[in-house]
Amino acid sequence: MEKQIRSLLRKHGIRLRKRWGQNFLKDKEVLEKIIQGAELSKNDLVLEIGAGTGVLTEKLAESAFKVIAVEWDKKLCGILRERLASFDNVVIVQDDILKVDLRETLPVFNCRPPDSCSIRVVGNLPYYITTPIVFHLLKQKSLFNLFVIMVQREVAERMAAVPGSKDYGVLTLACRYHAEVEIIAQVGRESFFPSPGVDSALVRMKVLKEPRVKVEDEKALFSLIKSSFGQRRKTLENALLSGRYLGLKREELRRTLEEAGIEGRRRGETLSLEEFARLSNVLNYLRNKAQSDKGTQAQSENRKE
Repeated sequence: MEKQIRSLLRKHGIRLRKRWGQNFLKDKEVLEKIIQGAELSKNDLVLEIGAGTGVLTEKLAESAFKVIAVEWDKKLCGILRERLASFDNVVIVQDDILKVDLRETLPVFNCRPPDSCSIRVVGNLPYYITTPIVFHLLKQKSLFNLFVIMVQREVAERMAAVPGSKDYGVLTLACRYHAEVEIIAQVGRESFFPSPGVDSALVRMKVLKEPRVKVEDEKALFSLIKSSFGQRRKTLENALLSGRYLGLKREELRRTLEEAGIEGRRRGETLSLEEFARLSNVLNYLRNKAQSDKGTQAQSENRKE
């Protein structure tokens, strides 16, 4: 497979750009693991990220209803159009995936999946922007039911980490909030051409129909999580005070943590998603109460005048 990739690149006069993370999968066994992990049928629409030379795209097109192959490199899109010309179920989009709004893109290309399914995301993500891509996809999660993505091994470990571990953080909690996450294969650097400087892992994310926990304010939940991990070595209490979270004073924060059943001397990295959700809901209640009390006080003062 490497010879085939080299030949295509030479034919089209393409020089790979390291800063774009252009490392192409050449291992047939890993390719099969991706297809198996995606569990494709002729009812499935696939969004492929980083289609490259089309090695994976061909396999996806053989198994799926339709494939939207997104590739940033204009010259690689030329290879894709040539290689996939015989497939009438492939749409090639030359664009930055971080700028693609699928709610607008799907109707343009008449690429709506059948009513019985949503979209499956498959791809070898550029390692230098993996986390932004994952967050970008999660913002549009209502469109998807499954991700099967190749990422740097360290990122995969962060995505699937458990509370208290060094890899546990904001990315872990965002993934867990929206999906079931599992690492389905470890992939060595020798499986790619050219070989990257890191090992990889294949991650499968099954998107939940509803978030794993119920919160009053999702934005407030993740603001709390980010504040808690802003200074990992600090206790939760000190981290939130340092970030001036909600403007609470120490005694107020201590009472809030106590009401949520959380010890302030713990570090943020030890809290489960469920505990963060509970604390966020208590904080949200206090914020709303403070705003209501302020409004009531203002009305009372106006009546006195």
